[in-house]
Amino acid sequence: MQFISLIIGQISNSLFSMKNNVSPNDLQVFLTVLNEGGFRAAAKRLGVAPSKISTTVSRIEKQLGVPLLLRTTRSIRATEQGQALASRIQPLMIEMDAACLETTRSADVAQGRLKLNVPGAVMPDILPRLIVEFQQRHSKVEVEIVVENSLVDIVEAGWDAGIRYGGSIEKDMISIPIGPRLQQMALAAAPSYIEEHGQPENPAQLTDHDAIRYRLPGGPLLPWALRNGDKTANVKPLTRLVLSVNALNTGLSYARAGLGIIGTFRNWLDDDLRAGTLVPVLPDWWAEQEGPRLYYPRRFTSTPLRAFIDVCRSEATMR
Repeated sequence: MQFISLIIGQISNSLFSMKNNVSPNDLQVFLTVLNEGGFRAAAKRLGVAPSKISTTVSRIEKQLGVPLLLRTTRSIRATEQGQALASRIQPLMIEMDAACLETTRSADVAQGRLKLNVPGAVMPDILPRLIVEFQQRHSKVEVEIVVENSLVDIVEAGWDAGIRYGGSIEKDMISIPIGPRLQQMALAAAPSYIEEHGQPENPAQLTDHDAIRYRLPGGPLLPWALRNGDKTANVKPLTRLVLSVNALNTGLSYARAGLGIIGTFRNWLDDDLRAGTLVPVLPDWWAEQEGPRLYYPRRFTSTPLRAFIDVCRSEATMR
């Protein structure tokens, strides 16, 4: 838009004195009359009445104080002053049309910055896949991610969008699922720990086991809420180590070392379970919860955010 304003300024400054206020729209009408060869043809081209075309040209001539067109019953042609005016403004008008077209097309090209506020839980394996796919499609966008596990007003903080789990998203936000629709909360321990302390056979026995727990910033420990069909159990094991959720998945290294049983997302455990560095604990009691969701305000969204939403949706359909 600044470019368009510059062109309009060039038209006004280079062609007219300060007392003139001929509008670019009127000048475009004048050019159309010349290019189409008459008032009626110009009116048809612009979708207006011929009388309006005639009135516009007369207004320009009055403002400039010179005749621009010689009119006969059969034809029109430009005066010397009209031809000089047309030769000066035609290139500028072409540039202005091109600038408008370029601006329209740029709305479909994602560029600029995408700012996301996300919890640590999506960093190890959910978000990287989405960001890589997004950057491959939209290399002109700079992505900025901040990891923050507490609830954040993304509008006030200046973020384009956030990622949180369903129950914590404000009702006035739009949200879509990313990653798995459901995630299991799983328990696992190192083979060395199980060999020393034994494998629990039911939730009640967990109260005698050492545990690696996570705590929300300034809040409570994340609960061990288990479920097996219609049966549920909220377990309070012997807490051996407490980690902030900002520590992401670093608790796995303590679990591998045999420090205790860890409760975490099952997808974080997949590699260890396949390798045998960790073994499942009470897998029949692993509960499910709703997966993460991308959320954003109910207002106009930036082009980079719309492009990221498209990536999230296309990934979801592939699951």
